[in-house]
Amino acid sequence: MIVFVAGLVLLATMAGAIIYGRRQARAQSVEEWAIGGRRLGLLIFWFVNAGEIYTTFAVLGISGFAWAYGAPAYLSFTSVSLASAVAYWLMPRVWAAGRRDGLVTQADFFATRYYAPWLGVVVAIAGLFATIVYVEVQLTALSLVLQLTVGAGAGKTLSVILAAVLMLAFVFLAGLRSAAFAAGVKDVLMILLVVALSLTVAGRMGATSLFDVFARAEALRPGIGAFPGAQPAAGLSTTWFITSALNVAASTWFFPHMFQLSYAASGPRALRQNAIWQPLYSLSYFFIILLGFAVLVAGVQPPAGDPNAALLTFVAQRYPAWLVGLMAGTACLLALVPGSVLLMTSGTIFARNIVAPLTGRHGDDLRISRLSMIGFAAIAVYLTLGASQSIVKVGLSAYASIGMLAPGAVLALIWPQRARASGVLAGLAVGYCALLLPAAQALWKILLPEWEPGLIALALNLATVLLVGLAAPRAAGQPAGA
Repeated sequence: MIVFVAGLVLLATMAGAIIYGRRQARAQSVEEWAIGGRRLGLLIFWFVNAGEIYTTFAVLGISGFAWAYGAPAYLSFTSVSLASAVAYWLMPRVWAAGRRDGLVTQADFFATRYYAPWLGVVVAIAGLFATIVYVEVQLTALSLVLQLTVGAGAGKTLSVILAAVLMLAFVFLAGLRSAAFAAGVKDVLMILLVVALSLTVAGRMGATSLFDVFARAEALRPGIGAFPGAQPAAGLSTTWFITSALNVAASTWFFPHMFQLSYAASGPRALRQNAIWQPLYSLSYFFIILLGFAVLVAGVQPPAGDPNAALLTFVAQRYPAWLVGLMAGTACLLALVPGSVLLMTSGTIFARNIVAPLTGRHGDDLRISRLSMIGFAAIAVYLTLGASQSIVKVGLSAYASIGMLAPGAVLALIWPQRARASGVLAGLAVGYCALLLPAAQALWKILLPEWEPGLIALALNLATVLLVGLAAPRAAGQPAGA
């Protein structure tokens, strides 16, 4: 029953998405495939954007984080709203640049705005690194769902490989419009499922109400509902909370697939309206965190204590097979939709911003884009098999990495007369050293304990770009990066 329902949900959605996408597509080009021909209206843009924000990171990751740590899971409430505020200002400006200059990728933006094709290559490599890490998040969750549906016989290695194959199959048959259709179905299913579980979870664990679930969690692990949460030694204090929320908000729209998504909208109104209403989705996190607390109170132990599997294990043990199947199918879509867009973005960046500049080949080669995705999926599989952290922690590391592109992009929009390509490169070097070097990590623990390292690195990156720009002023009208 579980396999049947999960397979039915997954196959029906994928088939509908592919049919819809191909009916809407006008040409088999990279622009149509990767950014929907720049014609996504408010409604379809809403769903594809939500599909990239509300992924397995949101449902399985946050519920597992609440189960393991408690209050630190509140990060999800603030980060979405703050990121939407950034989007209201940023995305229309990115859209305008994309429409004016015919941009398709994030690296196109840097190469064009700074008149530096080599900077486009550097940004492409940096973006690919963070994108592959985020594909790892989706593969982790998708492999857990496959293990739930197939059974214990499917070990981690096999389930991760199958997850990658499934993701690639959808990507090869789909495009951005297909992903948008699947995102709409996924969002509706996710909301219905979260509401259904929340309304019935108290009865499934012997509590009298939703508030009783929180009360019992607090009684079981005192302090779980306030910072620093259930594990004070983890350092997830209010300082961590504030700095992490700011870093996520500052970094969200600089993932290559999110930046690229700005080009896909039909106009700035769709972008602004989306930014205004998107925070309403963050209300669903109350119920997701509730479910994480319910898993704790119910005494359910996920395999090997893996927080990523906490909610799946609870549902599998306490609910009928048909609902478990619906949960599995929806969770598959939660991973497949963003995973497909991530891989599409990776392939487009590789063909357009790495292969084309280095070899002189045409940057819109769909064949190169599609074939390269197999390699990126293989790298993500390798990273997934070696990972042991929660989905949330892996995701936060991806946000910290991609945030290094924020200063260069923002300054190109608001300070074009002095922002320089050399400054962006210097900022990236300083930022990544501050983020990755063991000596720097040890220093931040002493000087700024419990701060999100990504925010520290972002600040140093920004300071470097500003200093280089101030040290080498240019005359008015001189292009950025010259």
